[in-house]
Amino acid sequence: MTKEERANPSIINPSRKKRIAAGAGVDISEVNRIVKQFDQMKKMMKQLPGMMGGRKRGALGGLMGKMKLPF
Repeated sequence: MTKEERANPSIINPSRKKRIAAGAGVDISEVNRIVKQFDQMKKMMKQLPGMMGGRKRGALGGLMGKMKLPF
């Protein structure tokens, strides 16, 4: 993938997917699956601060504060 494609996956059209799949040695369906998973994770990460109760800490800061470490 080019730097531009990694930065903005929405520009990946079918011909680019074909090129990426050939370069990676996988089927086009694998590329489609990875792009779809990336989009889903991006949406989840945007929702994460809302799940933190509206705190202005970092997205992971609130989670780390709730964790109990054994050491």
